[in-house]
Amino acid sequence: MQQWIIDFMNQFGYPGIFLLIAIENLFPPIPSEVILTAGGFMTTYADITIWGVIIAATIGSVLGAIILYGAGRLLSAQRLINLLDGKLGRLLRFKKEDVLKAFDWFNRRGKSTVLICRCIPIVRSLISIPAGMSRMNLAVFLPLTLLGSLVWNTVLVYLGAAAGASYQKIVEGADVYKKITLVVLVVIALLVLAWYIRYRKKTKDSE
Repeated sequence: MQQWIIDFMNQFGYPGIFLLIAIENLFPPIPSEVILTAGGFMTTYADITIWGVIIAATIGSVLGAIILYGAGRLLSAQRLINLLDGKLGRLLRFKKEDVLKAFDWFNRRGKSTVLICRCIPIVRSLISIPAGMSRMNLAVFLPLTLLGSLVWNTVLVYLGAAAGASYQKIVEGADVYKKITLVVLVVIALLVLAWYIRYRKKTKDSE
């Protein structure tokens, strides 16, 4: 896939970078690290500039985020409650209050969460979904997404340009960063799940 991505960008330039990054937001297996660092490397031999690559990539990032935000808005808190009110909810022991608490937390912490997560692999795209679900104001969501995406894109494009033909080393380093992030997310998820099961058990015993 990596060679195909490079060939695509070489052929289509800025529009190709924009399209690939937009798709990457919707389809995380496409590595933004390869697109951005290779785009930076391309500025050393092709007729494109560093800031041209950054701008094209950032517009693509925002477009992809808006699409996922829209998907999140389709799944409102009430729809999620209705979904969890059936067999799935009983199996997971979810209650209406759990969903409302989660939405309340995101409404209070959502701004910083969106901004920070835009610079974290894996969740940088997915964070747009809960933002949409919680009905975060677009006037707030878009600037945060733009800023977070701009930081992520700028760092990787400049690293790719600085590394030149050795940009692959940057990709490998970013891949390690992504794997560490995945492990941390899995550990956090397991800890939260363990806490939730224990909390539910205590609640049930006290009833």
